[in-house]
Amino acid sequence: MYITQAFNVLHDWWRYLIGLLVVIFAVIIGQIPFTVAVFFKAFESGENIFGMDETQMMGMLESNLNLFLMLLSFAAGLVGVFFVVRTLHKQTITSLTTARKKIDWGRILFAFLLWGILSSSFVVADYYMNPENYQWNFKMIPFLILLLISVVFIPLQTSFEEYLFRGYLMQGLGVISKTRWLPLAITSLIFGLLHIANPEVEKMGYIIMIYYIGTGLFLGIMTLMDDGMELALGFHAANNLFTALLVTADWTAFQTHSILKDISNPTAAGFFDVFLPVFVLFPILLFIFSKKYRWTNWKDKLFGHVEEPIKEDYKILD
Repeated sequence: MYITQAFNVLHDWWRYLIGLLVVIFAVIIGQIPFTVAVFFKAFESGENIFGMDETQMMGMLESNLNLFLMLLSFAAGLVGVFFVVRTLHKQTITSLTTARKKIDWGRILFAFLLWGILSSSFVVADYYMNPENYQWNFKMIPFLILLLISVVFIPLQTSFEEYLFRGYLMQGLGVISKTRWLPLAITSLIFGLLHIANPEVEKMGYIIMIYYIGTGLFLGIMTLMDDGMELALGFHAANNLFTALLVTADWTAFQTHSILKDISNPTAAGFFDVFLPVFVLFPILLFIFSKKYRWTNWKDKLFGHVEEPIKEDYKILD
């Protein structure tokens, strides 16, 4: 029902095309404060920013300021998604989020806590097993500022990505193609490829794209099987929030005043970075969710056709 309910709103293909362009424009507008800050910093230091990549530009700003300005663009994108959905499609945010009558905050919290506890446990365990790979990075005041920024803005960032990919594009491609597997595959692929400019890719090689695309596929499967985005929203928020607070590295997209700093030299063959999450942890999580929420009919929900509801006309008889 999650994709099917999009037939009940304005769902012409051109609306999704225009809507996507509006969202992209909103993200660009949200990047203006970051661009202005980088220009001012470059002017003060006499550096030439032309020819710099995004990672180099991000390195010019103080860590917390950089994170705040970077997340602003995602917040603007989320506003853009909600604006397009409400005005262009006449759709409620609830029906974009779930097929249930109201958003299930319990599902969001469960996924958030489950992955937050598990992912944090992995970091702590690795810290004690391989202490030489970490450096204590904790500073009270910068960390408290990071905590405030992260708690407020990282859920906006992750919600934007979920509402765009698992929500807007998943429903849009679903009603246009009348399939489930096609929007699942396309949104997962695009979600992964948009991370190709991350510094992690340069450091670890293109094999890490397995992780990014696999994560998109995992989030998409959750959304289709659970008839809503709540689990994906909770998981994604926990993943980024706890990562930003617990550990940073010179080669990651999130440069933060986290508690720990990873000083190891990761390689593309890192089993724990790429293959363990996608082929071990994510299937286990899907199994847990399936048992808790009693998922059934996997084949139809992931590969079945999306049928447009039949609208019956009722006539008043004299």
